[in-house]
Amino acid sequence: MSRARCHLRAALFLAAVSSRGATTGVAARRVLSAWPAPQEPGMEYQDAVRTLNTLQTNANYLEQVKRQRGDPQTQLEAMKLYLARSGLQVEDLDQLNIIHITGTKGKGSTCAFTERILRSYGLKTGFFSSPHLVQVRERIRINGQPISPELFTKYFWRLYHRLEETKVDLAVMEVGIGGAYDCTNIVKKPVVCGVSSLGIDHTGLLGDTMEKIAWQKGGIFKCGIPAFTVLQPDGPLAVLRDRAQQISCPLYLCPPLEALEEGGPLLTLGLEGEHQQSNAALALQLARCWLQQKGYQDTGELKASRPSLLGQLPLAPVFQPTSHMQHGLRDTEWPGRTQLLRRGPLTWYLDGAHTTSSMQACVRWFRQALHSRERPGGGSEVRVLLFNSTGDRDSAALLKLLQPCQFDYTIFCPNLTEVSSTDNADQQNFTVTLDQVLLRCLAHQQHWSRLHEDQASPEAGGPAPLLLAPRPAHTHSTSSLVFSCISHALQWISQGRDPVFQPASPPRVLFAHPVAGSGAIVLQEAATIHVLVTGSLHLVGGVLKLLEPSLSQ
Repeated sequence: MSRARCHLRAALFLAAVSSRGATTGVAARRVLSAWPAPQEPGMEYQDAVRTLNTLQTNANYLEQVKRQRGDPQTQLEAMKLYLARSGLQVEDLDQLNIIHITGTKGKGSTCAFTERILRSYGLKTGFFSSPHLVQVRERIRINGQPISPELFTKYFWRLYHRLEETKVDLAVMEVGIGGAYDCTNIVKKPVVCGVSSLGIDHTGLLGDTMEKIAWQKGGIFKCGIPAFTVLQPDGPLAVLRDRAQQISCPLYLCPPLEALEEGGPLLTLGLEGEHQQSNAALALQLARCWLQQKGYQDTGELKASRPSLLGQLPLAPVFQPTSHMQHGLRDTEWPGRTQLLRRGPLTWYLDGAHTTSSMQACVRWFRQALHSRERPGGGSEVRVLLFNSTGDRDSAALLKLLQPCQFDYTIFCPNLTEVSSTDNADQQNFTVTLDQVLLRCLAHQQHWSRLHEDQASPEAGGPAPLLLAPRPAHTHSTSSLVFSCISHALQWISQGRDPVFQPASPPRVLFAHPVAGSGAIVLQEAATIHVLVTGSLHLVGGVLKLLEPSLSQ
């Protein structure tokens, strides 16, 4: 992973800053400087992102580093040195009012809820998240908006030149997963910490059991700093409890959202899906704790005491959410997570689920959305899955969870917006080769075919779908296709019927395959087309780039 990404990640976390004056953190003052961006030739935004991409570790070297990984603790020590080379010290970061959130799924949504609640109180907020969907500048948000291309360019080059001036041998940093040895954990004095839902993911780095992963995630706990977690399975919850006790961190369990709604108004969430309720419950506790630590009085009236839960953890306060909190939850936006786009006869369902637990939540959301939809008066209805999965994730397990959705067509493609991404620096990825991603798509297709073969065998059985009635068999019910990029996949799926996505005439090769040719006719004649895009946040980001051109402006 790049040096520059490490520094950018360490410099900005979810930091809430008082609205009563200027920003309070030294690092934040530097980041939010109002000096004009440089206008030197060759220092445009795309040039900055291309240069940043050259610092990505190439695929072959990354594999070598994984095989030879040493003591992960040394990565944190190295991060302190890198931070110093950029002109910052850890003490500068500790002056920020940081909320540090980790977890396997839901941490981004939890951050989005928390940030929006604090903004509803009139606070100025900074929000760092990873990965980005369309443009790398989305990773750093000020008051809910990605920083401008000019601001990103200005500070990228400033940081880049500082690192060049103090150039030494590069140490590869493992970033982006959160936990004990993540570079973000150099922050020692957050205001409050949170743990969203845990699951099996990044097993090569975090461990292959829920307990090992919980140990890693609990590494963000700090002595005397309050922390909150959503309900976890017994084993991981016990690990989090033990980690908190060892570190002398007061850890509390979030009550469900229903407990906060009891006797008061029902809470409306800006993000769809039942699984967002636990994220919202965690966000409410984090925001309330932060506000109380900063002396705010309007933080919600207590409803109940704080009993213990089966000897595991004390329960966090049950309180009446304030009007600011209610408005914050309602107005939260977080693209690419349980997101719907309705375009003429097409409805796009976008969710970056990429773990078993998040895919289960995605399937529930998709099936519920289909169940409550308005059915067309006449004509056929077609369901399409657009899928990709990356890294060490078990794509066969993810695809098996998607089977009950009864797709008519399943499309696989790599996370490449176009066949060539040279003109789109934000979508470039040098950590894998083109051959690798295409072979992986073919492997996904083989997994999908085997799943349907198993389902069609006499021995196959199992519970029927809960929400969807059985559908008439289609001659194309097991049809699947592999495309070389997202643009080609969307052109085939939409057949020119999306009023926003109107690319040039598709290449003839898109219809050369018999399934592609016959399927094109079905899609052209369908009254309604439901398209679920899932398996990878990077895939969702590439789809959004094409369906929502404004996100690239």
